[in-house]
Amino acid sequence: MKRRIDTQASRTAELTCICRAASSLETNACYKSDDTTALRLLPALIKTLIQIPFYRMLHCKVGAPKGIYEYIIARTKYIDAVFREAAAEGFIQVVILGAGFDTRAIRLLGKEANTTVFELDARFTQQAKLDLYRKNNIPIPPGVRFISIDFNEESLDPKLAEVGFDRSQRSLFIMEGLVMYLEPSAARKMFQTITEQMAPNSRLVFDYVYASVLRREKIHYGETEIVKSVSGVHESWQFGIEKDAIKDFLSGNALVLRNHMSAQDIEETYFKDEHGRIIAHVNGAHCLVLAEKI
Repeated sequence: MKRRIDTQASRTAELTCICRAASSLETNACYKSDDTTALRLLPALIKTLIQIPFYRMLHCKVGAPKGIYEYIIARTKYIDAVFREAAAEGFIQVVILGAGFDTRAIRLLGKEANTTVFELDARFTQQAKLDLYRKNNIPIPPGVRFISIDFNEESLDPKLAEVGFDRSQRSLFIMEGLVMYLEPSAARKMFQTITEQMAPNSRLVFDYVYASVLRREKIHYGETEIVKSVSGVHESWQFGIEKDAIKDFLSGNALVLRNHMSAQDIEETYFKDEHGRIIAHVNGAHCLVLAEKI
């Protein structure tokens, strides 16, 4: 079956953008994030409707797979924090693989930042984002490079070399909502290639789904609904990692695990109220990872 991203913008990337925009309008601190740029990228009707709390609840919670709104909010906050830390420590290169409608280069880099951001994604998704930036008069920082790529068919190495990526410099690699969509051979090759591109002490932040989810074992909260959802827009998941196998998986790619967050860890970190009560459940299919090359 032909993939949606071969002919038009990724639907899951669009839905992620809507969730980020909705989160910027929330009043509850656990749900609120600061991606106001995402709100500017939405069509006028959705932008208007999403500002109505009742519609926001229907669209992002009731009408979405269980816990996915909460997961996207937490994932955005987590990777934002990793990005900010890397920029503060003087990382001068950030590579965002499967960038979708990511706005970090707009939101998180100051005007005087000396950081080059390389955004790679499928051609139609990337062009849709650039069109929205132009339409909404969102200036693109001079240090941002856009590279179109088919991750299943094309190699990362020459794409980065063409736009001046320096393998000798400490870099941050981001793979947000990407790995699970790759064919298994392409996913493994991706990790291998990233490691080859990394200078020592570079970092990689990414998320993945459990391999059991792909086997339809129905173990985790909300997994049935999210699998049905991504399949329904012709963007099915293809790659997963076995539970408790992440350290070995990373070491096989010359990477060291620095942080790992399951759905339960995410709930404890991002969705506790002032009384210490967990106020929301996160979709259990996913985990967040921060790794480093030594």
